[in-house]
Amino acid sequence: MSKTLTQEKTLVTTDWAANHLTDEGVRFVEVDVNTRSYDSGHIHGAVGWNWKTQLQDQLRRTIASKDDFEALLSKSGIRNDTTIILYGDNNNWFAAWAYWLLKYYGHEDVRILDGGRVKWEAEKRDLTTDPAQVESAKYSIQNIKKQFRAFRDDVSQTLGNNSYGLVDVRSPDEFTGKILAPPGLDELSQRAGHIPGARNIPWSKAVNEDGTFKSKDELKALYEGEGITPDKEIISYCRIGERSAHSWFVLNELLEYPNVRNYDGSWTEWGNLIEVPIER
Repeated sequence: MSKTLTQEKTLVTTDWAANHLTDEGVRFVEVDVNTRSYDSGHIHGAVGWNWKTQLQDQLRRTIASKDDFEALLSKSGIRNDTTIILYGDNNNWFAAWAYWLLKYYGHEDVRILDGGRVKWEAEKRDLTTDPAQVESAKYSIQNIKKQFRAFRDDVSQTLGNNSYGLVDVRSPDEFTGKILAPPGLDELSQRAGHIPGARNIPWSKAVNEDGTFKSKDELKALYEGEGITPDKEIISYCRIGERSAHSWFVLNELLEYPNVRNYDGSWTEWGNLIEVPIER
């Protein structure tokens, strides 16, 4: 797959964002696990997306459908040529999921606010509780990039195959099977552990203390040091797919690896499958 994106076209700084809040053709979107953070105060002009109810199918466990996602984008005043700037809480976990979903559905110009809400608030930049006033647009999904998504059968093909690189981005305690999930989270698997052959590279190792992404050289050393190299077919996974979308963004967009997929079924699917292998 041809790579034309550069880091400058996938990330924007808080200074850049502050200077482009009212630009025509630019839409800021805050993406959170729910909209409580957005409701408490958000960047001026930003619309809010609820990860649980708007970016996932509400009946089946899968991503938002083409029709539902087109409707959400249209309602948000987004056209096919709109520049979308995403940010959110939890170090941009859910913003990264939205980025992955937008790329999966073929949107070209989408970027992440480096540092997200944490950095914006730390710099004491303006927030508002006023809902964004946007005019509906017409959005049409024309090119689905299925190569960005992995399913359980794709993961099964990696077992014992050195041409693949499987990245478990969860915490070491989740990876080793000490815990099923971080405290307080209720999407669980029946078994603890990790997929055989996976390398544990927690998503948090890719970011600085302020939530911004580390340099390209630092990221390259991080992944290549664990054998995750661009000559391999890479699949990232976590517990429910949002942290692995963050690592997918690093590998696919910042490091420009040619073949990276996000397994959004992740451990809550694999850890519940009958007779699949698990390591601890």
